[in-house]
Amino acid sequence: MHPEHPQALAHGSHDHEPHNDIIYPMTIPFILVHLAVFGVFWTGISWETATVAVSLYVVRMWAITAGFHRYFSHRSYRTSRWFQFVMAFIGQMSAQRGAIWWAAIHRHHHLHSDTEEDIHSPEHDGFWMSHVGWIFRPRTSNADYSSVKDLTKYPELVWLDRFHLVPAILLAVGLFLWGGWEMLVVGFFMSTVALYHGTFFINSLAHVVGSQRYVTGDRSRNNWWLAIITLGEGWHNNHHHYQSATAQGWRWYEIDISYYILKAMSWTGLVWDMRAPPKEVVDNTRPVGRKVLENVAVQVAATVSVQQVVEELRRRWDSDKLEELRATARQARDDAEMRIQELIDSVNMPEVPTVEEMRDRARQMFADSPSLDEIAVRARQLTIEAISARLLDTSSIRA
Repeated sequence: MHPEHPQALAHGSHDHEPHNDIIYPMTIPFILVHLAVFGVFWTGISWETATVAVSLYVVRMWAITAGFHRYFSHRSYRTSRWFQFVMAFIGQMSAQRGAIWWAAIHRHHHLHSDTEEDIHSPEHDGFWMSHVGWIFRPRTSNADYSSVKDLTKYPELVWLDRFHLVPAILLAVGLFLWGGWEMLVVGFFMSTVALYHGTFFINSLAHVVGSQRYVTGDRSRNNWWLAIITLGEGWHNNHHHYQSATAQGWRWYEIDISYYILKAMSWTGLVWDMRAPPKEVVDNTRPVGRKVLENVAVQVAATVSVQQVVEELRRRWDSDKLEELRATARQARDDAEMRIQELIDSVNMPEVPTVEEMRDRARQMFADSPSLDEIAVRARQLTIEAISARLLDTSSIRA
């Protein structure tokens, strides 16, 4: 199943999916595009075709990064109706599906970044599945168009999204008519394959390789060389910290070519209302939101061996004390957890990290943040809750 029309996906269900494995017939065109690159051994490469290939890489990468990503997905600036169509058309020359589909998939990614619900997280699916394999799985490649109603209200974008290969085919045919097989192989196929993997590296590597300046609750990283090949998308931790900013490079040395071009366009009136990150966001003085705090606290709490702590507590505590706790659990589980925390503190269990120790763990795992104290407190609370659940073992309590 590979529905193309927004109405086919608007209700968001995968009820008719046959399975979650890769549907191999869908991979055939993708593989053929890669195999076509080997035609260069017969056609050769001239300076003309190489220049066209590089130019088309840059132009289409800009349409993906500035158009598909920063405009259609995040609405980080405004433009006219005719120019948004132009950006969608140029972006779809890259053969990366439609602008509406792309935006729906990307919004879902940000909503569930690096959780089990993330459609292309290397944290859960590994490099190759996050890099390219997810595209061919119906469970992950079917977009929920209910999240992009701001885009589906434009009939021209809906048409373009439905017939998403038209721009790429027109480009390929035009290149062939211009320069024959060499222009087609080098100008279109080589440039398109390079564009594929340059874009895909943001999914597979920008959550693995690089540095974290901000606590975002996920694995997003800043990576300078990814920023070079993607015209600025490599400042991925910045982006996940404040998604609606037009610029993703926030320091003078963070090269962001897509933003520079948009800035120049703003001088001509082609785009306007470009959003900038607030100073406290850039300076990392704004506390993180509740969702991010909870995600980070869960990750810090997961560093504690709960089973080891439980076994040690059971060894130290006599059966009467445990039975007392279980009796308390029959009345109020929350009270029992408070009692366990008091008992843990009273026996000075080094296996249960203090709030300060939790803060140190968080600092080692993530970038510095004004919310580290809150994260540490919540992480310890989650640890106590996990220990309580195992100690009380309410499933074994006899009524």
